[in-house]
Amino acid sequence: MTTILRDNREEKADLLNLNVLEGWEGWKAGIAESTGLSFGGDYLAVGFAATDSLGDDTSASGVLRFFGSWELLNRGAANTGSLEFKIENRHSYTDIPPSAFGVEVGFVGTPEPVFNDDGFRATTLYWKQDFADDRAVLRVGFLDMKEYFDGYPLASPWTGFGNLAFTIGSNTMVTLPDAALGAMVGGYLTDNIYAAASIMDAGFQPTSMFKGFNTFFGDFNTFKTAEIGITGGGKRFLFDNAHIAVWQQDESDVSGVQKGWGVNGNISHVVNEQWLLFLRAAWAHEGGGLYDRSVSGGFGYQNKPGGNQLGFGLNWGRPNSDTFGVDLNEQWISETYYRVQLTENLQITPSLQIVVNPALNPNRDAVALFGLRARVTF
Repeated sequence: MTTILRDNREEKADLLNLNVLEGWEGWKAGIAESTGLSFGGDYLAVGFAATDSLGDDTSASGVLRFFGSWELLNRGAANTGSLEFKIENRHSYTDIPPSAFGVEVGFVGTPEPVFNDDGFRATTLYWKQDFADDRAVLRVGFLDMKEYFDGYPLASPWTGFGNLAFTIGSNTMVTLPDAALGAMVGGYLTDNIYAAASIMDAGFQPTSMFKGFNTFFGDFNTFKTAEIGITGGGKRFLFDNAHIAVWQQDESDVSGVQKGWGVNGNISHVVNEQWLLFLRAAWAHEGGGLYDRSVSGGFGYQNKPGGNQLGFGLNWGRPNSDTFGVDLNEQWISETYYRVQLTENLQITPSLQIVVNPALNPNRDAVALFGLRARVTF
């Protein structure tokens, strides 16, 4: 939450140089200064049209999010303790939401994994405690694994790449737990080497979050992660970063999670303060993921901080035969997007995803998905 709130507060290099919510943002800043409570929200909408499909050839969805961070311990000093929260409403405009549109079109994957039809749901509610003079952090409560595992700057399906092949897990992890009861600890071992580990409930239920007390302490089927990496530190933590991350999950009848484990790797580096280059790979054994092998590379380009952003990625993946029960064709996926910062609070992101050798639609050599995403912050 802290990262989202900070990014929303930072001044943007918007095309129209317009901020219609300046008064609202000033009021929120006053609340944060006097009480330690920072909050905000956004609304996102995304739509896709495919050049070919096994069923529907269009899909669209929206998400309303409200999030915040309430500093209750050591506010304004080192070793701050805060309550972090995020709730959402995810709703589909079409019969098939974008999260399920990949199978509808005929490829193994999804063009936007977070845009589904869950309705009201939680994502996070946890205590965050910095310690060791802000060199380490502990999270306890209902966690979102995507906040701390296998990250890089373009991984967010809200603002960066949409296709699951270019986000957390690189399409080898079907389970990306959020609203999952557990704990995470991480920190710097040296000035540039960090490590993190977590354990959480594999029976997570984002639409019924508090049932996690029963499943975690009763069933004790868990999802575990560990990561070690080298980084530039500070704001360059993800930008100049090389890491190895491992995960293991138990089977859960509640969430439908299958047992399995895997390894993810990432190298990302900034060149000339404008170009972000990345290379990512992943391998999985069972686990119900869509791929069991995945390799991606690409770049992001941003001329000015807070300005427009260009992203391009290319992925090779091998569908997981354990998941599908048969050997499917290997796939190639490319994604190109251009995020336009139109005003201080409005982003528009057209995109093009091309799938070569769609594994579930072998009668087609390739299929293209034209996408458009909009995000309004408040």
